[in-house]
Amino acid sequence: MNARSAAQDSGRGQLRRPDGSPVRVLVVDDEATLTELLSMALRYEGWEVRSAADGLGAVKAAREFRPDAVVLDIMLPDIDGLEVLRRIHAETPDLPVLFLTAKDAVEDRIAGLTAGGDDYVPKPFSLEEVVARLRALMRRAGRGTARADAQLVVGDLTMDEDSREVHRAGESITLTATEFELLRYMMRNPRRVLSKAQILDRVWHYDFGGQSNVVELYISYLRKKIDAGRAPMIHTLRGAGYALRPAEE
Repeated sequence: MNARSAAQDSGRGQLRRPDGSPVRVLVVDDEATLTELLSMALRYEGWEVRSAADGLGAVKAAREFRPDAVVLDIMLPDIDGLEVLRRIHAETPDLPVLFLTAKDAVEDRIAGLTAGGDDYVPKPFSLEEVVARLRALMRRAGRGTARADAQLVVGDLTMDEDSREVHRAGESITLTATEFELLRYMMRNPRRVLSKAQILDRVWHYDFGGQSNVVELYISYLRKKIDAGRAPMIHTLRGAGYALRPAEE
């Protein structure tokens, strides 16, 4: 599956603009690999994404794209992120900005937030954390509203994508961030056989270079929480992948 089909798969339970269209996020960083990984993660949320590799390009993109939030690296090859923020806020004062940088010194955080940034995430970072922070920023700024169909249901298993609550037969199930993302991908694709390569691409957003056993490991974690003492829902199809099916099937 490509990025477009991934976005189509994730069209449920996501933040939307008032007109019903996907929220827009501008990603600004001069590290191409990082930008691509982050863009994939945001598109997986069903959001529309545009990227820029330098400050001047970011200012131009913000003017044309009119994003609902910006992920902004402080260290850029031309003008720095603080100047980018100043120029963007001159036109859109209330635009939420999440600073992203390798610098994690207290003075750098203070500089970014004092300049008008709304939050700060140091590198290296968790993709899930960046997504969660962006959700919170856009909601606080009134830039996105949750769709009514934020709940996924497969048999007696339910997931609220906004509150991140999971229940099976009414019993609450606590998941780690990665377990949640894996289960969410499976619940968005019920009954469908998902290969290890597809799962790596959509949940971890990059190829582990042969370490596909990480998928087996997390499937086993999910089974212990989802299927333990109950009719199994997670099925292994040897040589093909994994499928989530209602227990009654």
